[in-house]
Amino acid sequence: MGMNPYFSQSVRSEQNLYEDITIESLEIYGQSVYYLPRSIVNENTIFGDDIPSSFSTAHKVSMYIENIEGFDGEGDLFTRFGVEIRDEATFIVARRRWERMVSRINTAITVDRPKEGDLIYLPMTKKLFQIMHVEHEQPFYQLSNLPVYKMRCQLFEYNDEDLDTGVDEIDVIETKYAYTYKVVLNNTSSNINIGDTASQLLDSSTGLRMNGEVSRWSDSDQTLHLIHVGATDGNYHEFVDSKIITINDSDFTVTQVLAEDNRISENEQNDNFSTFSDDFLDFTENNPFGDPENS
Repeated sequence: MGMNPYFSQSVRSEQNLYEDITIESLEIYGQSVYYLPRSIVNENTIFGDDIPSSFSTAHKVSMYIENIEGFDGEGDLFTRFGVEIRDEATFIVARRRWERMVSRINTAITVDRPKEGDLIYLPMTKKLFQIMHVEHEQPFYQLSNLPVYKMRCQLFEYNDEDLDTGVDEIDVIETKYAYTYKVVLNNTSSNINIGDTASQLLDSSTGLRMNGEVSRWSDSDQTLHLIHVGATDGNYHEFVDSKIITINDSDFTVTQVLAEDNRISENEQNDNFSTFSDDFLDFTENNPFGDPENS
């Protein structure tokens, strides 16, 4: 026998009321976070992987953190290489709020639901979380509708991604931890700003250039800090001494190329281990059975 025709679980007015109450609860008990959609720069079509990613926009939206006793995951994990923080969190966003955010003018979000690989920045902890899975059927059709998305996320480890969202507290992650080239210029009083593009012509016959983004300009020692450095032919090249470098249509001479500065490891949360290890580990000792110079 079928259901009673005088009762229905899909009354539109009741669905709207339930959704309104859900949205109000999320905005009362939730947090204002930034949603960062990922752009694929160069996808590996063989393995289906995308190592270089960029995040060019950040959209503010209210989300509720389902964790009530702290972050999930393995927490602070002590390993032989240091301390790793493996926090996980579940964020909840209302579908209606998501649809309105997508339908805005000039938004970079084009998908009909949150997408795996995108980032969520939580200002409360100043951390980025990466979406690993989006659950779209919880709670399970209580009134024959689905009012929210649940996003299971992991703490994001920065790995030289391009962050140009326009939100200073997010973009500073890039300038702080990106792989950096240091180039000394000739004496100049010109203003060089963060985000400017620097270019050096290496081969006039082929038009081969080295390009990079300015992350810092130190006028005291005339040192230019460049990130996201690459050549137009896709191969590995370096900046060259005594050649011209162009920044905002102004030409400068490179007097010295300093060593690269790899600061990605500083984001591994192992500073305390590195400090304390000096007290009980002697890294000057050699292994007579394993070191090449002793064989």
